[in-house]
Amino acid sequence: MELSFKDKVVVITGAAGGFGSVTARAFADAGAHVVVSDINTAGAEKLAAELPSAIAVTTDVTEEDAVRDLIATAESAFGGLDVMVNNAGVPHRSSALVDLDVETVDQQLAVNVRSVFLGCKHAVPALRRRGRGVIVNIASIAAKRPRPGLTIYNATKGAVITMTRGLATEVAPDVRVNAVNPVISETGFVKSLTGADALPDELRTNWVSGIPMARTATPQDVANSVLFLASDQAGFLTGVCLDVDGGRSIQ
Repeated sequence: MELSFKDKVVVITGAAGGFGSVTARAFADAGAHVVVSDINTAGAEKLAAELPSAIAVTTDVTEEDAVRDLIATAESAFGGLDVMVNNAGVPHRSSALVDLDVETVDQQLAVNVRSVFLGCKHAVPALRRRGRGVIVNIASIAAKRPRPGLTIYNATKGAVITMTRGLATEVAPDVRVNAVNPVISETGFVKSLTGADALPDELRTNWVSGIPMARTATPQDVANSVLFLASDQAGFLTGVCLDVDGGRSIQ
C-alpha cells in the first residue's frame, strides 16, 4: 500500500533528530511539502536542503510565540497546513525520582508536554482553515509500561497519550488526532538517557529481553507508523495511540 501526500503540507517538530529526520524524509518521498522545525538551526537547514520541497524553521517548542510563528510560516510558505507532527521531546538522565531536581522536572514538562499542547493549539485552527487535517503526537511505550529511573519522563508521555485522546474527541470529525508509542530506539535519546553515544551492551541486552521482536525500534519503524496514521487510509482512526514497540506492551 503506497501512501501519497502529494502537495500536502507537513510540519514536524524536532525534525533534525533521529525520529524527526527519517519522518521528514518519508513524507518528502511521498510528495509532501515539509516544514523542518528544530531548535538546532544548522541541523534543520541541512535536512531541508536535502529534501525536494522543504523549509527550515528554528523553533523553541516550549515558547508559544515561536510555535505560533512556525504555523504561520508554514501557511505563508506553502498555502496551508495538512499534517502536524509533534515529535520534539527529550528524556531525563536515568535517576530515581527522589534524586531529580525541580529544574529537570520543569524542563521535562515544558519540552514533552507544553510543546505538544502548543503544537496542537496552533495547528488546529490552521488545519480547520484547510477543511480537514491530522495531528500525530509522538508519545512512548514508557507511558504504558514504565521502567524505573524514568518516572517523570514516563509521566510526561502519559500526558501526551491522554492529551491525544481528549483532543481527538474535541476536534472530530474535521481533525483527527493520533499518537505513536515507540519503544526505545538507538537515537540521540540514548545519549540524553545514559550520557553515552551508544546504548551500552549490558543495558541493550536488558531492555531487548523484554521486547518479543528482539530488537529496539528504528526511526523508520516510527516514521512508517506516523505516515500511516496521517494518511487517508487511516481516515476513520482518531484517538488511536499506536504501540510501535515490538510487543513490549504485551509482556
